[in-house]
Parts: sequence; structure tokens; C-alpha cells
Amino acid sequence: MLIVGGNQSAAGGYEVDNSCRFNDGSNDNLARTPSSTSNQKTWTWSGWVKRASGFGTFQVFFGVNNGVGDSVAFELGFDGSNRLVGLPWNFYFFKTDALFRDPSAWYHIVFAFDTTQATSTNRFKVYVNGEQVTSFNSTSYPGLNTNWVVNTTASHRIGIVNYISAGGLNRPFDGYIAEAVLVDGQQLDPTSFGEFDEDSGIWKPIDVSGLTFGTNGFYLDFEDSGALGDDVSGNGNNFTVNNLTSIDQSTDTPTNNFCTLNPLNFGSGSLSEGNLKWAASGSAGYLAFGTIGIDMGVSNQFYWETKIDSIGTDGVVIGIAPTTLRWNDTGRAGSYGYYSDGNKYIGTSASSYGASFTTGDTIGVLAGNGTITFYKNGASQGTAFTGLSGTYLPFLAEVGQTNSMNFGSPPYTISSGNSDPAGYGNFEYSTNGGYALNTKNLAEYG
Repeated sequence: MLIVGGNQSAAGGYEVDNSCRFNDGSNDNLARTPSSTSNQKTWTWSGWVKRASGFGTFQVFFGVNNGVGDSVAFELGFDGSNRLVGLPWNFYFFKTDALFRDPSAWYHIVFAFDTTQATSTNRFKVYVNGEQVTSFNSTSYPGLNTNWVVNTTASHRIGIVNYISAGGLNRPFDGYIAEAVLVDGQQLDPTSFGEFDEDSGIWKPIDVSGLTFGTNGFYLDFEDSGALGDDVSGNGNNFTVNNLTSIDQSTDTPTNNFCTLNPLNFGSGSLSEGNLKWAASGSAGYLAFGTIGIDMGVSNQFYWETKIDSIGTDGVVIGIAPTTLRWNDTGRAGSYGYYSDGNKYIGTSASSYGASFTTGDTIGVLAGNGTITFYKNGASQGTAFTGLSGTYLPFLAEVGQTNSMNFGSPPYTISSGNSDPAGYGNFEYSTNGGYALNTKNLAEYG
């Protein structure tokens, strides 16, 4: 297997079990207003984020606001050019030179603030994946001993910023957040939150539960699906849940990265639910692809499901496609798929195969060891293709309809619940010996 952006999770050590999935279209967020002000000069934010759709739009994953103005606001997020930024109201503390536009990557971001530092360039430090950022597009350091809005009685939000007096400006985040931490009263470096794996060199999380979080500090691990805003730091600084439900708890984490659809190579319409739901539009068949590819030459097989939310008159093709295919390739050259009329396809060449499917059906795909088998609502339609080799991506071809992907961390409620042979994933039907598309299985079976 391969991951489109090249990002993988290190094996072994501390495991992060859950993240929270945020949709910008519904302004998903977690909110807390502290009851008292604590240290406004010194604090550290740490969190792991995986971007979904909305590239090219301003998105905030940690925001604090008590009105409109420089001294009563703070935002940490990505701007419209996909740079990591930290800013008050109308100027930037920092804007990176680096761009962050890999939809398959988990980024660990630390922003460490301390205005008591005599040297201005030490008053905040930015770290990504364990390394300090030193190349900036722009910077503006706060004055000595300046009080800022974090740790005051302003609205603190995860997944959004709430500018009450700015006509609804909120810059919602779209993607996944894990291990969200605020340490009140300390300027920490990333070794308080992560470490480099001694074998792979990949930056990975460590257990942060032993940190001293301070009065308004918090630690959100998202392990209680019924209370996603629970603070497990021991402080009880719980967040109110807004527009999030238990289904937004995900097992896609920085220690086990799951496949999603790739927003950089998909057709018309919109992606949502952490790039797991595609509402297609347009008047021609367009394609969408997964972020993890399958080496069809390995002996193991991999499994995923597609739920048909709504189907148009042109139907949908579900299957695998070569990594060279692009979203507007109407010939679907080199792809292998199962069409909703029951036929199977090599590119656009059809032959008889199995039962037709429609809205409400779930189609399973079992691919690997040179073969592909499709399942309709758990029932095998027989081996569709044999003798395949090379690397392929999961794909859909559709127009004017909506489908949801389940690569093991579903964006919809599962009524039964089945895991793969390694114990990963939550599927509606048996995986038939196939493994979920994630980095743990990539390292072990791919």
C-alpha cells in the first residue's frame, strides 16, 4: 500500500484511540468560557490536526474571542493560502512560509506563548511535528509582559472562532482534531507532547496526562462519544458540544491514520464528514479517490464499504483505480468497478456480473492478492476480477448523487458492528478476512 501524501503513523508506544471530526458546513465546535482569568502572559497550546475539505479557505482550530479588536481575540489555524497562522484580530503574530495542504497527514502543532521573555522572538514559538518553525512569511511579536485574551473569561473554542460583533465571522475548521491541550502558565516545547520514533524517525504522541495543566488548562482526548467536550486533565474544564454528535468521534488518529477521500483529486460537488461523504453534482461522470492505495500483489486483502445515500439516473461505479487516474478522466482508464445496474466494468467496458443496487444499499469491496470481490448488503456477488497487480486507489464514479465511505471509521451509524481480523474498524458487514485501510494495517499487512 501507499499513502498519497506519504504520511504514516509510527508503530508502537503510546496509542491515541480517538479524534473528533469537525464539519465546516455545520459550524461544529466545542466551547468554554472560563469563570475566572488566570495567566494571560504564559501558556501553550498543543494539538494534532488532519485537514479535510476547505483547502483555500480560512479555518481556525483554536479560537478565543471576547468581542472585536486586537487584544480581545486570538486564532490558530490555516489561512486562505494554506499557511499555518496565529493572529489576533487584524494582524498576524505569525504566518508560515510552509503550506499545509496534505489531506492524508496528521500535523502536530504547538504554539508556546510567553510575553515575560526579554527577547521578543522568544515571546512565542511555533512547532510542527517536533521541529521549531523558523521560516515565516510574516511575524509580529507582542510587547514585553503583554496580557492576551487566552485564559480570560472570553469564549474559548475548538474548531471555530466566534466573533460575536463581526457579523458571524467564525472561520470553522474542517477535519479531525486529536489530543487538544492547553497548558496555563507554562511555555513548553514539543517534547512535552511527543517524541521521535527511534526506528522510523516519525514524530508521534506521548502520554500527556501527567502534565501540570494550570487553572484554565485542559486536555480533550475525545474518548467519551457521549461527551466529546470532556476535559480529562483533572481540572474539569469541560467544553459545551455544538453541532457534534457521537458519530463525530473517530478512530482516525495520529497513531492510526485511516483512508479518506482525497479533496485534491475529486470531481464536482462537495466533500463533508471528514472527506468521507461525497455529494456529487454536474452533468458528467466524475471521479473521487482514496488517500491510501492497495498493492494488489500482496497476499493480504483489504476491505471497505460504500453506503448509497442517494442515487441519480446515471448510477454509480464503485471499485479501484490506478494512481495515475484523475478526477475528470471520463474513460476511467485502468479502473475496475461494480456499477449500480449490476454490471462490472474495466474502464468503460461492461460485462454481466451481479445484482443491481440503489439508495440505502451498502456495497463492500474486498481487494488484494490479485482479486476483487464485491458485496451487496453483505452478500458476495462473486469474484469480479483476477490476476491484478500494481497499486490501486479506492474510487467512485458518480454524478448527481451522494455516497458515504466507510474505511473503518464510519461517518454514519452502524447497526451491527464488525471489525477486521486485526480488531480495527467498525463495519456494517463482515470484512470477509479483509483489513481496514489504515496505517497500522499498512505496516503489518500491506
